[in-house]
Amino acid sequence: MTSGAPIAKKQPKTLEKHGDVRIDDYYWLCDRDSPETLDYLKAENIYTDAQTSHNKSFQRALYDEMLGRIQESDLSVPTKDGDYYYYSRTEEGKAYRILCRKQGSLDAPEEILLDENELAEEHEFFALGDYETSLDHQLLAYATDTNGSERCTLVFKDLTTGNLYPEKIENISEVIWANDNRTVFYTRLDDAHRPYQVWKHRLGEDPGNDQLVYEETDDAFYLSVGGTRSEAYLFISINSKITSEIWILDANNPDGEFQIVCPRKHGVEYSISHHPGNNHTLDRFYIVTNEDAINSKLMVTPVNALGQENWKTVIPHRPDVQLTGISVFIDHLIIYERQGGLPTIRIHKLSTGEDTALEFPEPTYSVWSGAMPEFDNKTLRFTYTSLITPSSVFDYDMDTHERELKKEMPVLGGYDRSLYQSEWLMAKAPDGTEVPISLVYKKGTERNGNSPLFLYGYGSYGASSSAYFSSIRLSLLDRGVIYAIAHIRGGGEMGRPWYEDGKFLHKKNTFTDFIACAEYLIDNQWTSADKLAIYGGSAGGLLIGAVLNMRPELFKVALAAVPFVDVVTTILDPSLPLSVMEWDEWGNPNEKAYYDYMKSYSPYDNVTAQKYPDLLITGGLNDPRVSYWEPAKWTAKLRELKTDQNKLLLKTNMDAGHGGASGRYGWLEETAFEYAFMLDSLGGTSINSKIESQYEIMVTD
Repeated sequence: MTSGAPIAKKQPKTLEKHGDVRIDDYYWLCDRDSPETLDYLKAENIYTDAQTSHNKSFQRALYDEMLGRIQESDLSVPTKDGDYYYYSRTEEGKAYRILCRKQGSLDAPEEILLDENELAEEHEFFALGDYETSLDHQLLAYATDTNGSERCTLVFKDLTTGNLYPEKIENISEVIWANDNRTVFYTRLDDAHRPYQVWKHRLGEDPGNDQLVYEETDDAFYLSVGGTRSEAYLFISINSKITSEIWILDANNPDGEFQIVCPRKHGVEYSISHHPGNNHTLDRFYIVTNEDAINSKLMVTPVNALGQENWKTVIPHRPDVQLTGISVFIDHLIIYERQGGLPTIRIHKLSTGEDTALEFPEPTYSVWSGAMPEFDNKTLRFTYTSLITPSSVFDYDMDTHERELKKEMPVLGGYDRSLYQSEWLMAKAPDGTEVPISLVYKKGTERNGNSPLFLYGYGSYGASSSAYFSSIRLSLLDRGVIYAIAHIRGGGEMGRPWYEDGKFLHKKNTFTDFIACAEYLIDNQWTSADKLAIYGGSAGGLLIGAVLNMRPELFKVALAAVPFVDVVTTILDPSLPLSVMEWDEWGNPNEKAYYDYMKSYSPYDNVTAQKYPDLLITGGLNDPRVSYWEPAKWTAKLRELKTDQNKLLLKTNMDAGHGGASGRYGWLEETAFEYAFMLDSLGGTSINSKIESQYEIMVTD
């Protein structure tokens, strides 16, 4: 047992399911209202501060170094919508964005829509939630979160006068305007933090008179609202982790009735995009669905014939290419796909049938579409980035095929990308599956097993951990640290089957894939076990907890951010935020097979009396996704059982939620703290003697 904040074993909680009994000594930490719980969290924070006091100067130096690469006063690329150009900007010394627009041209006077810095005043935490302008651009609906709970307050602003309307609507998630510029539809959260209702509100009226439009009674499903780019339809999207259902409404008739597109079928997901028709097409919906198509296919149907018997195939299913989505414009379909582990973009011209595939130059990268609100548009905006290329916004003329760089993210201090090298590697899992690794390092780094390496992983929900640039990460690379991403199963990098093979009763593939990546990097002299750091957050924190139980000797230091580690207890409790919805990801533990399997890998349930590496665990007191007590309980049990004297620190943000501190400066401070902890554990190894000598002074003063 290691030293740490004082922790008492109170009356243990006996948990029983399927005849299996678990004794939870630290269940009392789940009582947020208990002064003893808050005292414990505060004591852990004090202990963490004391244990890291020796590198406070280094934390500050890292913070200043990372901030020094950021152009604090900056401007986003403006997006044209109607007669307006919308953009955001930041100012030096201010933590939040300022949302602006100009009318008619970019030379017009600036109009400030929202200054988040003003909204954040007097709040320890602030986040802007959903925000939408009305069709006539004269009104703004926006939602704010001031404690990290993600339960937002919706207000309305008259953009012609700058005045707020008197009404406020609490506990909302999303909002969308109807075309009458007076009616909005919004989603409301239940006690389990599930968006479960859609309400209709008339601007200027008492929210107490709002009309309930739809309520979802199945706890496995959640709601969202939106509108088509054509501005013709509003929709309610009803989703579980594996099933969807969509209802549509004429956006010009907010008092009408929503109409179902296709009734839900278990395991079938679909999304819709509207094309109102022109000389080449009829008024129709394009539908991306995975029915009988694990990697999805594209269908089309007339708007007046929604029945599936009318759906026609546009792009058939392909086993080696995943269709991830589409964007629809007046004469173009933009088709987003994944192939060979990498994202791709293909453009189909409706009037000619011509197909054009965009090409990207690096072995590992990310690319995504930008804001393109106008339907009558021939310009594709996308952002391209890689481990060595800063985020770059391009406009691509879909008719002439000309590509224009609109902006590359500035990196101050003389960044030279030619000094860095990225790689796309393949590790072999125990079952023979090849698992991709994206990797970046500073040229000149020797492959002799002596380099520190920072390995990131996630591997859940089908989310792809694509490679992207981070100026913050240069503080690692320039110190000789290699950075790597393990594209493990449970993610979506290699298509939908990659996800399916890392969930339910195959979840352990996620963990063994990550271990295989670590072993590959060690065996091939990229690093060694005493120089290997690992990081994961949320479901990625589950990954970290699981692999530490399985192979603790493989890692020198681990960072687990808001980690989902008490899997069985959380998923069994339907009153907790989002638990029932998670059954489609992890399995329903009310079924014994799933219960037994979850228990076999749940990090909290599998802590044992063994040595663990240095470990930093973080949590957020107001976190609605992973309750603060999961990292707290895990820390307490590790303190009790682990047999080494390695560092074990818990840091709980008492004013924030799942995403940590709000504002760019708070986020930088948290990152500097984490990097300083990791580098301290790794010994501060550097390939730059000047940086190394400065570092050694910092950590010893």
